[in-house]
Parts: sequence; structure tokens; C-alpha cells
Amino acid sequence: MLSAIVGINWGDEGKGRMVDLLSEDYDVVVRYQGGNNAGHTVINPKGKFILNLLPSGILRENVVNVMGNGMVIDIKHLVGEIGRLRDAGIEITPDHLKISDKAVICMPYHVQLDCLEEERLADKKFGSTRRGIAPVYSDKYMKKALRMGDLFEVEALKEHLADVVEWKNLTVQKAYGAEAVTVEDMIAYLEEYGNVLKPFITDTGLYLNEAAKAGKRIMFEAQLGALRDIDFGIYPYTSSSSTIAAYAPIGAGVPNHKLDESIGIMKAYSTCVGEGPFTAEMFGAEAEELRAAGGEYGAATGRPRRVGGFDVPASRYGVRMQGADYLAITKLDVLSVMKKIPVVVAYDVDGERVTEFPTGAKLERAKPIIEYFDGWMTDIGDCRTLEDLPEAARVYVEYLAKAVECPVRYVSVGASREQYIEIK
Repeated sequence: MLSAIVGINWGDEGKGRMVDLLSEDYDVVVRYQGGNNAGHTVINPKGKFILNLLPSGILRENVVNVMGNGMVIDIKHLVGEIGRLRDAGIEITPDHLKISDKAVICMPYHVQLDCLEEERLADKKFGSTRRGIAPVYSDKYMKKALRMGDLFEVEALKEHLADVVEWKNLTVQKAYGAEAVTVEDMIAYLEEYGNVLKPFITDTGLYLNEAAKAGKRIMFEAQLGALRDIDFGIYPYTSSSSTIAAYAPIGAGVPNHKLDESIGIMKAYSTCVGEGPFTAEMFGAEAEELRAAGGEYGAATGRPRRVGGFDVPASRYGVRMQGADYLAITKLDVLSVMKKIPVVVAYDVDGERVTEFPTGAKLERAKPIIEYFDGWMTDIGDCRTLEDLPEAARVYVEYLAKAVECPVRYVSVGASREQYIEIK
């Protein structure tokens, strides 16, 4: 069984919470794209954990975790993340964690260039996390990147790095007027953090291929959501990688295999971190109440998330892009504070009612058409069946499934691992 757990919207849908829950039934969990520019928050009996690079299955002792070739890895951040988990009593060994030798290393100069460009853009900035993601993916496709496997070929690495640093300084110094990058500093950086990670680096594509042939259950974990996909998202306010389920076998290293199912994750309301069009956005006291109730602050950056009512056109589009077979709705419990729950059922674009998700300038001009649903104003954290929910909550869940044209299998009613409803 090969399953992908993917985001339907702008990211931050609660994928980590669902991977942690469902990984009990899987042998392997694979992150297949992205870097440390987003985070998955997991709360379980061992504590609260924020994972930026490590797959969310890392918190289960019997699950093998793989960081695929589609990822870009800040090795300093990864060493720190592993250290924090070990300090919390989580054992991490090469049997428990495997890093693709083809994954790209996110270097300090990528972070530096990301920050310099955001500062240059000023009011026109993209809202980057300033983690170096766009520059490192650019280098990957310009064939200038360093890969994890290069750490084992020291002389070849030094030669390649010298050429890359010379090229980078044309931009760092001459375009931005910043201090030059030095080869010596970059070699020291790679040695300090790369040597720690060498035991984990392997041909993960071969490992996964053998695991699949042996009938192992493999889960592919996405970062961010469909609307941040480089091709199908709200371009240019997207990530720099492919966040969709169809890319999972490629970014994991097994393009010869096909997914058996795609599990879409979406919140019971909308959130968005960073710049770009967000038609459902709420403002003022109503937005602050929802943000506070949901703890809506970025797991990677701590930035307050923009919040709004559930967005039907965006979510239906995300379901289609992800090829979702069924859905998990997260944070339904957060809406328990609202007497009336707003839902964006369509957009007004230049005076026309639009139900399909637009792109480009049309999305920038879109205005929300909102309908309100009755709230339930009671704690639902102890509900474990659909019938346990208040009638208004059941009506809301059933509406969302119908509106996005995809069945709902899981409903999260709290942050803890056991606080969920499974709809058979």
C-alpha cells in the first residue's frame, strides 16, 4: 500500500497531526519535497513536537523515516532538530532515519540570497520564510547544487564548491553589495554538520523500491498544500517545489511505483501564511478570536497566520489537484467558539459569480460570496463518532464533503492523538 497524505489548501492544514495518527498502520513514512520552510506540529503522549524537516513518523519507534531526493535540506537545522528530539528521549538511528544521497543541501548562501532579495523587494516581497528555499531549488535546476551524497567525495566536493562560490559571489557582492562568501567557511560548515549526518545518507530510492516489493506499507508526507504548488498554486506566491500527491513517488525516489490512495487534509476553516491572494480572509476582532482559538501561528516562523472562513472554490480545486480519494477535516473543535460560521461558497470576479478557482490577476480581484452556518457553541473534544457531534457540527461536516465533492473519513476534534472521529 502506497499512500500520500497531502494538503488541500495553502498549507498548515494539520498534516503532521494526521501522519502521526495514521502512521501506526504504516512501515515507512517519506517526506518527498520542500525544506525547513514550514512545520508540522504533533502532540502525542511523548509531548509537543514541531518538525520542520523530519517526517512526522519519526515519533513512532517502529516506523522507518525517509527524507527523499525531492527535498532541500538545511543540514545545520536538521542536526539541531535531531538533537532536540534526542533530548526529549526520541531515539534516532540510521535504522530509523534514512536520508537520500540525491537530496540537495540548502547552504548558508541560499539563506543569505533569500533574505537579500526579500529586502530588495520591500513592499513587493513574496512573503518568503527566508530559509533559502527558492535560491536552492533554483540552483538544483541550474545544476549548481550540492547533494547529500557529495559529502562522501571530499576532493570533488571542494572543487565543485569553489566554482559555485565564485559564481555566487557575482550575485552576492556585485548585485547586492553584500559580503563575499568564502570557500573556507562553506567547507567548515559542511564538515561540521555534514559529518554528523553521513551515517543516515543512503540510496533511499533503492531502499523504498525493495520495501514496496516486500509489501511494506509506505506513506508519503507532503509539506504545504496544493495552493502552494509551484505549477498549480497561487503563482508566484507559492513554494518552489511540487506539493501534489502525483509527485510523491518521484520526490521519494521511486518513480516506477504508483500511489494506491491520496488522503487530503483540510481545516474546518481557512488559514494562510505569507503574501498573496486569500479571498476568504477575515479581519478585526472576528479574525483575532479565530486565530487565538486555533493557535494560528506558523510552526516554522511563528508568524501569525491569516485566517478566514472555509473556502469552497479553493478547496474543491485543491481536492482535484491532489486527486484525493477521501479527506480528513482538522480543527473542527476550534469553530466551537463561533455562533455563526462563515463559508465562502463562491467568488465575485468583476461582477460575475464564479464557483471554479481562478488564477492570476482574476484571483487578485476576487471577492468572497459568504453564507453562514449555525455554530454549536459547545466542546466537542470528547466526541468519537459522528453521532456524538452536535447536530449543527454534523450538518457542517456533511456540507463540506458535498461542497468539495469528496468523502470525509476523519474529523479531528482536538490536538491530542486520540481526539478524532473515523467515519466508516
